[in-house]
Amino acid sequence: MALTLLAGELGELTQTAGQQAAQATSLFSNLTGNWWVLVAGIALIAGTVLLVGYLKNLLANSVIGLVAWAVLHYLLGVQLPFWPSLVVSAIFGLAGIGVLLVLRFLGIAF
Repeated sequence: MALTLLAGELGELTQTAGQQAAQATSLFSNLTGNWWVLVAGIALIAGTVLLVGYLKNLLANSVIGLVAWAVLHYLLGVQLPFWPSLVVSAIFGLAGIGVLLVLRFLGIAF
């Protein structure tokens, strides 16, 4: 009796899985040969490559700026305002540290 129930359930699951597979196949066959799908795929790939490349450079610039800020602040003893200089170095990197040092040299308070 239990084997009969199990066989019936298994048959229903197999039939449902077959229907789902048929629906997926028809969906993908509708996308085959569609030029807009190709254009969208290429655009998504290009956008991802550009975004990852930009974020990688931005992250490296920020880390180098924070390291330079730490070296100036802790090792060389250059006294810059703590939070503004930390934020500027994290956002703008070495260029931000350079601007802060030029402003400090010129005596411009920030």
